[in-house]
Amino acid sequence: MTAAFAPSLMQDQPVLDRRILCLYFPRLATDRIARRRWGLSWRSALSSTGHPEKPPLVCAARTANVMRLTALDEVAEGFGLRIGQGLAEARAICAALDVVEADPAADRAFLEAIADWCDRYTPLVALDGEDGLALDITGCAHLFGGEICLVEDLAGRLTGFGLAVQVSVASTPGLARAVSRFGGPRVIVGPEASNILRPMPVAALRLEPQTVMDLARVGLKTIGDLLAAARAPITRRFGRTPLLRLDQALGREGEAISPRRTPALLSAERRLAEPIVAEDHILDLAGRLAAGLKAALEARNEGGRLFELLIFRVDGRVFRIEVGASAPLRDPHRIKALFKERLSVLKDELEAGYGFELLRLNVLLSEPFEIRQARLVEEEEEEEEDEHLTRFLDQVFARLGERALRLPVSLASHWPDRAATHAPLTDGLKTLGRRDGEQAMKPPVRGIRPLRLLTRPEEVEVMSSVPDGPPASFRWRRVQRRITRAEGPERLAPEWWVDGENAEPRDYFRIEDTIGQRYWLYRKGLYERETENRPTWFLQGMFS
Repeated sequence: MTAAFAPSLMQDQPVLDRRILCLYFPRLATDRIARRRWGLSWRSALSSTGHPEKPPLVCAARTANVMRLTALDEVAEGFGLRIGQGLAEARAICAALDVVEADPAADRAFLEAIADWCDRYTPLVALDGEDGLALDITGCAHLFGGEICLVEDLAGRLTGFGLAVQVSVASTPGLARAVSRFGGPRVIVGPEASNILRPMPVAALRLEPQTVMDLARVGLKTIGDLLAAARAPITRRFGRTPLLRLDQALGREGEAISPRRTPALLSAERRLAEPIVAEDHILDLAGRLAAGLKAALEARNEGGRLFELLIFRVDGRVFRIEVGASAPLRDPHRIKALFKERLSVLKDELEAGYGFELLRLNVLLSEPFEIRQARLVEEEEEEEEDEHLTRFLDQVFARLGERALRLPVSLASHWPDRAATHAPLTDGLKTLGRRDGEQAMKPPVRGIRPLRLLTRPEEVEVMSSVPDGPPASFRWRRVQRRITRAEGPERLAPEWWVDGENAEPRDYFRIEDTIGQRYWLYRKGLYERETENRPTWFLQGMFS
């Protein structure tokens, strides 16, 4: 594929500090439908025949009780149809129209799948609206032979997937986005940012449609008109946004992109000359990548706790496989064994298709690696037990996931509803596996608590001998229970920084009925306060 570049992309141009690559998919929805119906090669077959057998494809959605077009393919555009046009009018122009109901959720998922595939070029990939992506390729272009080669490779692959795409590279996200949508199919912008922006409409600055219309009414239709106008009157009449977007595009104001995923701490990848299919080959490459990361982990004196294996299939689909470790890990054989356990579960989901062409191993989470001195003979048995427990837990997590084993963990709150949660067992091992002499966190001091807590406290009817005294009987779930013993109250004040200043305290009672059942009741509110609402009683748990 030979790309047509702008005159400003001479290779002897000075290299800018930051380079942003933007992708614009003008027919994302129709390309998604066409790929599903006719496969990856539908666009090349269409260009070779010249007269497609398929009818014009459009997407439509109901807007203000009228069906309007939301997306068109190139054949429909050739008939003169346009986005926003009524469906009835479009059918009058072309009776053989193939209409599909618009599905924004499917389009979003398709765009995110393309973003996953773009990770092969840079880990900093962000969504740019509903039909675009922004890639921070600063420091990455030389890995592909320069920006021109990178653009040719990326655009060529996406076109081979059956996607219509426009690509631009610039020094700011705003400039790259404007050029990708209004500058041509393949453009790499040099330092002359203002020159390439001048003929573009002000809509290229990511302004609201109403703002674009208001600017057009006063004669500001292009960015060149906006550059030539006085800044103060524009700010007073249209706000700060138009000039802010202009300054961001020109690099006068800073602008960041928000990557979809947090970049990995460490990463190693292998590009394959021939695609692979067998699971053994994948595991062998995973072990080799883990061996390549071992030196980097040793240099940081750390071990990995969470690893991610990215497998790029030839047709563009990306598989992400995560495994965790109960302790910091950097042994390649152990890491390979974890992925082997995980792949044994995902064997049916990991469809090889035409094969995998790229593998990447990421370290998503790491912790300091503790190097222990060799133990004495009488302590070897204890060390083997710890090692066996760690290996067992890692295998369970790899097969069943992190939620397979969870422990209750106390939280820094005396309020029963927020006093505990369930955390993965790998996090609880830090406390369970402390050696003698290590300082452990003391649990919060609380009173006696029931073995079982209800998901939500249930209101009950209570009879008391005195207003502030313990209950004499209560009615719960249509059954009257007479109380023989009661202990309390234990007053818990509300957490005003969470519940607000008007939250009411609770008085808890431990009670026992005539058949020996023990319950945990509380009274919400106070009798001594002058209020129209009387205190209410709730049952929150049962003792063993």
